Amino acid sequence: MTQDFGCTGVLETHAHSKRHNCFSGAAVQPKDKSDSGSIEFSFLTWYFFQRLFLGFLLACLSACDSQTQQPQRSAEKVATYKNQLERIKKSGVLTVLTRYDPTTYYESANGFSGLEYDLVQLFARHLQVKSKFIVPDTFAAILQKTQAGIADFAAAGISITEERKQQFLFAPAYQEISEQLIFRSGTKRPRDVNDLTNGILEVVKGTSHAESLLKLQQKNPQLEWLTNDKLNTDGLLYLVNQRLIDYTIADSNQMTLMRRFYPKLNIAFNISPSRHLAWAFKKSEDLSLYNEALVFFNKIKKNKQLEQLIERHYGHTSNIKYVGNCTFRLHLRSHLPQYQTLFQDAADTHAFDWRLLAAISYQESHWNKHAVSPTGVKGLMMLTQATASQVKVKDRTDPKESIFGGALYLKQRLKKIPARIPEPDRTWFALASYNIGFGHLEDARIITQKLGKNPDKWVDVKQSLPLLTQQEWFSKTKHGYARGKEPVIYVDNVRSYLDLLIWYTSNKEINENSAMQPMVTAVE
Repeated sequence: MTQDFGCTGVLETHAHSKRHNCFSGAAVQPKDKSDSGSIEFSFLTWYFFQRLFLGFLLACLSACDSQTQQPQRSAEKVATYKNQLERIKKSGVLTVLTRYDPTTYYESANGFSGLEYDLVQLFARHLQVKSKFIVPDTFAAILQKTQAGIADFAAAGISITEERKQQFLFAPAYQEISEQLIFRSGTKRPRDVNDLTNGILEVVKGTSHAESLLKLQQKNPQLEWLTNDKLNTDGLLYLVNQRLIDYTIADSNQMTLMRRFYPKLNIAFNISPSRHLAWAFKKSEDLSLYNEALVFFNKIKKNKQLEQLIERHYGHTSNIKYVGNCTFRLHLRSHLPQYQTLFQDAADTHAFDWRLLAAISYQESHWNKHAVSPTGVKGLMMLTQATASQVKVKDRTDPKESIFGGALYLKQRLKKIPARIPEPDRTWFALASYNIGFGHLEDARIITQKLGKNPDKWVDVKQSLPLLTQQEWFSKTKHGYARGKEPVIYVDNVRSYLDLLIWYTSNKEINENSAMQPMVTAVE
């Protein structure tokens, strides 16, 4: 949604003080009229000396206060820095503007995630500082706050356009996308801009999508659209899915991720040439941080960290097609509820996210406890007889035994993966081992190393696994031939089902008729 994802609030503390009169006296009532003059004189005299004394007392207190405060003022020092980069390193904090979106920054089962989030975390480690994210309410506010210098830069899936180049400095591009017109299945597909006149087209205010439409309007004066300053692109995609509007525009990377949750959304055509996404910096004479960003992106492109991050977020998203997605949604309602508690209990026992176990089970058996393969594996987790004996499962068709046995087996696989391999790659390796066996996985890692790639990175090993089907390669391995393409598909499918489970079970979009909740409530 663009519901942008922000985490800071301001607490205002109001100090209340009570006014206190230090002098009080009883009212003097004249006994008779003849005494009134003396009484009036006495009262005025008393009042005069009271005010005089009060003024003297306040002067003394003020002098004392100034004496105690003066050393504090002289002790205060205004921090000065040579440049922006030095300020960040000495303060230890890198402040970044972003937005809540599956493509940028969002809260996942294991904490915050998103391509922009991961890139910023890498950059912060490069600078040896911590990161702080500010999430404005709208995309337009991100651009405004970047120009105002509210943060060090913006990392929010920002497209580089000629207009924006006049306003910002852009770091090297990290991803290429296209802007796509989106419609819903069951409605007539528009072939070009002229077909949009009979429907409602709505886009997010302040985005490059609005800029692209203005250019199209110059050649197509009849083109009209609405701009929305409350919802982000994800929110407008939801409106199209619910048939509340006819069309919207989304970047291709957004559609890649969101189409899994809205399988009835389709792409009509691209509305602009390809664009590049990049971080946006305020134009300034101080280029210290910007130049360091140039060094950083050059480094992560050279060592393939950028490629690995792109694979982590997008490499598994296109393998489940429309029919498979719809089947999953049906099974989510009809099959999962009867096993969910067992998945949760097994996950608690072995310190997993229960949705990972459920995703493995769906890939294995589609949550069918009676499933049996031609090779004899059976049950919800499709355990072989040898594996069942290893994890002490007596009845593979018993849901509890199968789920707990599968969880234990996955835990064993995970322990065999070298400790130096970080998450999430560590889990992907364990899943591949669950499918093909640890020996074949090690063969693929050795091949990866021989090819000059990184055997500890899933993005590299998944390219080597299919080589186990070729005699040129498997003849040189310890464990020989294996259907190496299968674990690659297996891991990608489990990752996709895990994403869907996280989406649905977090009340993002339980069914097409329910009101979708924002991924995270935006707070600035």
